[in-house]
Amino acid sequence: MNPVDAREAITLAHFAEWARVVASLARRFGDLDVAEEAAAEAFATAVERWPVDGVPPNPGAWLTTTANRRAIDRIRREHKRLDKHREAMLLTDDTPPEPLGAIDDDRLRLIFTCCHPALAMEARVALTLRLVGGLTVPEIARGFLVQEPAMARRITRAKGKIAAARIPYRVPSAQDLPARITGVLAVLYLVFNEGYLATGPDTDPVRADLTAEAIRLTRLIRMLLPGDGEVAGLLALMLLTEARRPARVSTAGELVPLGEQDRGLWSEALIDEGHRLVRERLASGVAPGRYQLLAAVNAVHTDARDARDTDWSQVVALYDQLVRLDRSPIVALNRAIAVAELDGPDAALPIIDRLESALQGYHAFHATRAELLRRLGRPGESREAYDRAIALAGNSAEIAYLAHRRDDLD
Repeated sequence: MNPVDAREAITLAHFAEWARVVASLARRFGDLDVAEEAAAEAFATAVERWPVDGVPPNPGAWLTTTANRRAIDRIRREHKRLDKHREAMLLTDDTPPEPLGAIDDDRLRLIFTCCHPALAMEARVALTLRLVGGLTVPEIARGFLVQEPAMARRITRAKGKIAAARIPYRVPSAQDLPARITGVLAVLYLVFNEGYLATGPDTDPVRADLTAEAIRLTRLIRMLLPGDGEVAGLLALMLLTEARRPARVSTAGELVPLGEQDRGLWSEALIDEGHRLVRERLASGVAPGRYQLLAAVNAVHTDARDARDTDWSQVVALYDQLVRLDRSPIVALNRAIAVAELDGPDAALPIIDRLESALQGYHAFHATRAELLRRLGRPGESREAYDRAIALAGNSAEIAYLAHRRDDLD
């Protein structure tokens, strides 16, 4: 077996099977630590065995079986974790799992467990990115702009709280769903964003596995709550963003900004579905929420056949509505970008400069500022801003694009 082929198979299996293996073990053993560590050990065993023995015909089944054995080994070593009767049941339980229905999905159960309201919002997001998204602690730490040890402690405390509070591993009942859904949507959006612009230095710049999984789970939640406007809005937002993925990175490995993308590469099917969801929400007459407004912004972008045809006045108007719901500095930054397109860089730069204290550690702030300074004919300041953005960026395609733009200043 070619070791390179085996490594590629392991990488693909991690993308496709990590969440499934962790979720399966969490359901069986009821312990997130056991599930995560056993899954990690299974993948480590694959790294050792597959280059020698060959890739198994069903990698997912092999990983799940190996992870189950590792979990049982751990339980044997730590016999105090379970009584002997429970242990015997686990060791002899060879019955196949019952078939899952359309909503009875292990990964959906895992998300609702990780997103329990007993946990702080940041802990919910971090735990879901780790256990469902399969991101490493360094990747999650970069996304939160915190140090790796602090993020590791946050994830450990979250798992400990789930165990101590005996948070059930299940999809909530119908009456509990509305109160739980806000946190779940926030997590799914962050998982999608990590896939659309991956922060890991050794990962693909766009991780289609994460975007596809976020969309799949959001579809499941929409089946649970078909009348929820924000669920529909988030799904529309994901679809309209995912539609542009084929044009997102150039053959040279550089990020391609929205205005320069080949729109012929965009997925018409995803755009049509996203637009249909946006129109349905507008027709409902209910005031839109955050995700519905963001979806509407993306609907304006994908409605333009050419970047020059973009209705920037409508984009700014939508952001004006959004800032009344979400006063985060990132929303203000995105609004300023639209203002620059509508009224020019001289109108947007003062708005952006007021955000510096809040966004000084955010690469997109410095990248945006660099572009505006470039357009204003201030190359020295623009170069400094590009350097700062490159130092903070974690996506390889984005770093390549920013470096190209900075070097073009010469």
